[in-house]
This record gives sequence, C-alpha cells and structure tokens, in this order.
Amino acid sequence: MKIAMYLAAAVVVLAIGLVAFVRFSPTDASQWHVPIAETESRDMAGGAIRVIEADAGALARVDAAARELPRTQAIAGSVEEGRITYQTRSKWIGFPDYTTVEYTDGLLRMHARLRFGRSDLGVNRERLERLLVAAGEG
Repeated sequence: MKIAMYLAAAVVVLAIGLVAFVRFSPTDASQWHVPIAETESRDMAGGAIRVIEADAGALARVDAAARELPRTQAIAGSVEEGRITYQTRSKWIGFPDYTTVEYTDGLLRMHARLRFGRSDLGVNRERLERLLVAAGEG
C-alpha cells in the first residue's frame, strides 16, 4: 500500500514538473522568428503553412487580428520589418505555439507550429484560417 502511495505521489510530482516546464520555459525568439521559405500551403501534424497572393496592407490587417487572439502576443518583428512572430498559449496548460507572418513580393506567408509534442490537433491550421479572413482571403 505504501509503495502505491509513493508511486502515485511521484506521478503527481512528475506531472506538475512537466506542466511547469512547458508553462515557464523561456522562449528564444530568434529560433522562431525566421523567414518562411515555403511557396505552397500545406498542413502538417504539428502545424500549417499558408501562402497567398495579397495586397501590401494584408500584413497590417493580419497583425491587428493576431493581437486580438486570446493568449497571443508578438515576440519579434513588426509590420514595418515585413515579418512578425507571435506566441499563443493554450488555455489550460499553456502549451506555446508560434505563428510567423511575413509579406514579400506580393505574397503573404504564414507558418504556425507547435513547440512541444507531435500533434496540435489542428489548432494551428484553424488559427491560420482565422487570420486569412483578416487578410481578406477567408
């Protein structure tokens, strides 16, 4: 009986430690705020990429919409730079996802991806679809 209690306590401590690690891990913006090389839209298990033709104001519209998303903040870049990266945390545990949006040569490129795990259950794709509406393409 004592061993079962110790094992249960160890599992609880490990779970709390894992949640704390995910929630409080520092973000190195330079790792996430990188150019988007992809030229075509695609979905992946841990994220999504969207590439569309857009006018010069699309980045500013997407920036305004992204800043309105719950639990989202810009971590690097600006509209003037032509590239912005945002961090969005999940509601309960605080898993961080990163979304980079850039505008160059008439193309708006967006890349949303997770930091931890293998699957985001489609939340990054859904976030990009919402931002496409703001860009005027949804």
